[in-house]
Amino acid sequence: MNSHNDDRELLSSNNRTFLVVVDDSDEMTKALRYACRRAQHTGGRVALLSVIEPAEFQHWMAVGDLMQEEARENAETRINDLAGYVHEQTGFMPLLFIREGRIKDELLSVLEEEQISILVLAASANNEGPGPLITALTKSDVVGQLRLPLTIVPAALSDADIDALS
Repeated sequence: MNSHNDDRELLSSNNRTFLVVVDDSDEMTKALRYACRRAQHTGGRVALLSVIEPAEFQHWMAVGDLMQEEARENAETRINDLAGYVHEQTGFMPLLFIREGRIKDELLSVLEEEQISILVLAASANNEGPGPLITALTKSDVVGQLRLPLTIVPAALSDADIDALS
């Protein structure tokens, strides 16, 4: 049996999927580690979402298009690198989603369209708050739309702490 069929059997036998939003923050790696450990210990799966936000620079269309193309290439490289990490940690390749748009909107779309069980985010360690995505998602008009648990991993946790918790 090949690994692709193994992956399908895993999905049909256990729908628990832990979604991590990929960004360049240091704390994202904490959320990813937690999701991998939880998936590994529960027979679940990890999914990665990378969102390419619209280019701010729209003065010249060709420059904006070039910026978007470069952002897409960077997102694909980053998500593929992280997919390798997830495979090493869990034994399975993650589900990959690359979307273009506003991060909150695209995240809510993926949560609505896909069979995601738990959203895993990590809080920022700085004093300015937990981070823009967590802040946006925990507002009363958004948090009520979520139809799944939101796990927030503190950035201050060590890898050993995360392993012990998950």
